[in-house]
Amino acid sequence: MRPHHEIHPSLTKRKIIHIDMDAFYASIEVRDDPSLRGKPIAVGGSREGRGVISTCSYEARAFGVHSAMPTSRALRLCPQLILRPSRFDVYRQVSQQIRDVFHSYSSLVEPLSLDEAFVDVTHHQGITATKIALEMKARILEVTKLTASTGVGPNKMIAKIASDLRKPDGITIVPPENVFLFMQGMPVKKIPGIGPKSAERLARKGIHQCRDVLTVGQIKLVEWFGQRFGEWLFLRAQGIDERAVETDRKRKSLGAETTFSKDITDADDLFERLKHVVDEVCRRLEKARVRGKTLTLKVKYGDFKQITRSLSLPHGIANSQQILEHLQELILKTEWGRRPVRLVGVSLSHLEGYDESSGTRSVFQPQLFSSSSLSD
Repeated sequence: MRPHHEIHPSLTKRKIIHIDMDAFYASIEVRDDPSLRGKPIAVGGSREGRGVISTCSYEARAFGVHSAMPTSRALRLCPQLILRPSRFDVYRQVSQQIRDVFHSYSSLVEPLSLDEAFVDVTHHQGITATKIALEMKARILEVTKLTASTGVGPNKMIAKIASDLRKPDGITIVPPENVFLFMQGMPVKKIPGIGPKSAERLARKGIHQCRDVLTVGQIKLVEWFGQRFGEWLFLRAQGIDERAVETDRKRKSLGAETTFSKDITDADDLFERLKHVVDEVCRRLEKARVRGKTLTLKVKYGDFKQITRSLSLPHGIANSQQILEHLQELILKTEWGRRPVRLVGVSLSHLEGYDESSGTRSVFQPQLFSSSSLSD
């Protein structure tokens, strides 16, 4: 095994920038209506408490409001919360302006969503990645009047973690020689791919920071968590990530899931929880402007046995009412209400894009999508 103080060869080969727009949708609403400045606002949902929050301003976040939160809960936390309807046509236009800035510096751009992307600037000679990142931030501000937070590092993981450290409107640079030290004090939950449930599993083994991962060692990690996850975590804790910036991200499905703190048997309670998952799926479908023709229900029982039930549809769907109607058909093929359930998930596959103005459809080229569960 390579001594930890040596710089891993992969850390000297690339220069990656990760740019994440600050409270993107909410910031656009404030930009277009200055009377909202300094107030807690959120995009998505309704005053009746239906739906979920797409994003919110930093003022709203101070009350504990966050994206993917049910609107009813957001209003309980912040009764004065101002709700604005989503304007995805505007958000897409601004996103294209930002993407044009990225492409003026590099052809290697990997969009993760409308407001977030990786840019590989390794090929640039005579100008540092830091200078490019600062120039991109300045040009984005000039063109859109919006701020972005930026991370610069030798790989995608380091750049992404770095961009989150000085929000809003910040920049963090992590050179190759600083990567190992940068990661040692980093909480493992900051590693992309480690969600709350995974963090809990690690915490039960005394693993809270990346330095704990290296103290435990790869052999024990594999013994505890399996080879794939153990080896992956051991590399990531050292700051090693050799994934390339992908300019043509293909996604076959879109979904969300949630794990309950306690197993649930009551059928009505389960269905209410399922509605929140469907709301999140619909939020992501709307953001990506896609519909799906195959609906899948995922259920994990209290004994960890997991099943999936799928339904092929003649036309793509993206509406919560339609999804819930079809899910009731799939629920009949499970032990819903008769056996404790610890996780439910919903996904749509065979995705197709659509144009609301013309009603035309196209095979989905998912440049605007990121997948995660509600709980992990």
